[in-house]
Amino acid sequence: MNIPNILTILRVLLIPVFILLFYLPFTWSYLAASAVFTFAAITDWFDGYLARRLQQSTPFGAFLDPVADKLIVAVALVLLVGEHANLWLTLPAIIIIGREIMVSALREWMAELGARAQVAVSSLGKWKTTAQMVALVLLLANPPLPTFWVMLGYALLIVAAALTLWSMTQYLLAAWPHLMSTVEKK
Repeated sequence: MNIPNILTILRVLLIPVFILLFYLPFTWSYLAASAVFTFAAITDWFDGYLARRLQQSTPFGAFLDPVADKLIVAVALVLLVGEHANLWLTLPAIIIIGREIMVSALREWMAELGARAQVAVSSLGKWKTTAQMVALVLLLANPPLPTFWVMLGYALLIVAAALTLWSMTQYLLAAWPHLMSTVEKK
């Protein structure tokens, strides 16, 4: 157990707290839920930084870190879709969650072939993640009303969904030769 792994586990443990705060019937609950989500996002960056800087990368951390990220983002998107109930949020949420499932399966399959490096995280993914996280922080912090901040959150989430589709296309193109190869029958 090391600090990066503890931060990753903390991110998973914060999910029920985040959900509870989101649903509390108080005016401050949106800001509190957004603050917990923001803290989780910061720990995501920080645990990766520490793991590299202190050379404390572990197989457990390599497995759990992306799982923790995907869990808290998926939970945030589901909560927001339920709260906002509109196409401007629902469609990007479906694209983002669907892409994460597809790319995770593709990475796992490519790893079995020994070609996982061809579908490694790209710099485009970092831009997507930034737009997505800022959008989620804004949307979580505000009630579902047509304010400037909510509209900015929708716009950033749409940008994140577009970048998500673009990065998914890059992953599929990189994996395409493997996907289309024929398997010899034994």
